[in-house]
Amino acid sequence: FVMGEGAASLILEELEHARVRGAKIYAEVLGYSLNNDAFHMTTPLPSGDSCIRAMRDALADAQVAPEQIDYVNAHASSTQLNDSAETMSIKEALGERARKIPISGTKGYHAHPLGATGAIEAAVCALALDRQWIPPTINYQNPDPSCDLDVVPNHGRAAELNYIMSNSFGFGGINACIVMGRVR
Repeated sequence: FVMGEGAASLILEELEHARVRGAKIYAEVLGYSLNNDAFHMTTPLPSGDSCIRAMRDALADAQVAPEQIDYVNAHASSTQLNDSAETMSIKEALGERARKIPISGTKGYHAHPLGATGAIEAAVCALALDRQWIPPTINYQNPDPSCDLDVVPNHGRAAELNYIMSNSFGFGGINACIVMGRVR
């Protein structure tokens, strides 16, 4: 866990309005969810129920099935409790599809800027959709056996990306998830 500082700004507007003004559109926000389990200041709820609910609710809000997700930007704070709990939650929320979805965490690039993390990672996801490229988990050297999903290690991966899910699971039990889609 490496603390950092940073910021990101995204312009959110109606899709048709952006098209009319000729804006470069990187991605579309399709759905999101936010909840809080208030379990512990720094430890995730062991059952993962709130994280699972955040992912499922975001998918429902987006009207996107787990089978349609092409990439998951994990919260991936590189702490043993959080990463294993998130892996378990992804498996439960996405079912059998979870093992086939490329997953990475981008904090190796920008560290953990706490409150800015969600915005920074949403910008990364928008760029991933625009460029059809999955950012890697850099400095990935010692895989945790409990994190047994398709982690994209050290080098990015070209891929056809139509739908991305991004998790932000933070201190105090806050759980947020956003589903973004490619704009054609």
